[in-house]
Amino acid sequence: MKMMTNLFSVFDPSTTILNWSLNWTSSILGLIIMPTLFWILPNRLYFIWMNILMKLNQEFKTLLGIKNYKISMIFTSLFLFIMFNNLLGLFPYIFTSSSHMNFTLTLALPLWISFMIYGWINNTNHMFTHLVPQGTPNVLMPFMVCIETISNIIRPGTLAIRLAANMIAGHLLLTLLGNTGSSLMPIMISFLLLTQILLLMLEFAVSIIQAYVFSILSTLYSSEV
Repeated sequence: MKMMTNLFSVFDPSTTILNWSLNWTSSILGLIIMPTLFWILPNRLYFIWMNILMKLNQEFKTLLGIKNYKISMIFTSLFLFIMFNNLLGLFPYIFTSSSHMNFTLTLALPLWISFMIYGWINNTNHMFTHLVPQGTPNVLMPFMVCIETISNIIRPGTLAIRLAANMIAGHLLLTLLGNTGSSLMPIMISFLLLTQILLLMLEFAVSIIQAYVFSILSTLYSSEV
């Protein structure tokens, strides 16, 4: 038990001043990377950034449909916010806020609650019909209602757990391999470094993919209501 506590202690937000965790300030470090669009002349970085935003916005518009395309920028901003937090966590001594349920559930739960409130108030009949998939036999309808209701309720939890678990898994593997370096022979250290570099490249891809998955699923959930 003590070994497991020490193993996962690297993810604990332990740096505090006046009982306020300083590690959570890493969540806003992504603002430093963003180009200063409002106070500089257009340059190459600006055009690259705007092309990325327009591509993402077009992707979310396609999922939302013609009627709700105006809110696509919300999910574009959500994607960028999560992606920056995931990528910054790959740097040494920077706290990975997206590997904690406090962070991921704070993003997923308000989105889901707002979707549910909007859907049940404005599209009540549609929300009821959505509980029973088209073509379901009459005998299975009560069971399908229970299944659909449960799957709908656990959506914010699955969003939060998916993001946090994927970020923890990669960082934990990198930490475990890094801690074994002091006990290896000099010849094996080169293989360890190569493995760490490959895992870091994989984590870089996972950071972007998980941010995209979180945003896409949130977009799909909003399009249903």
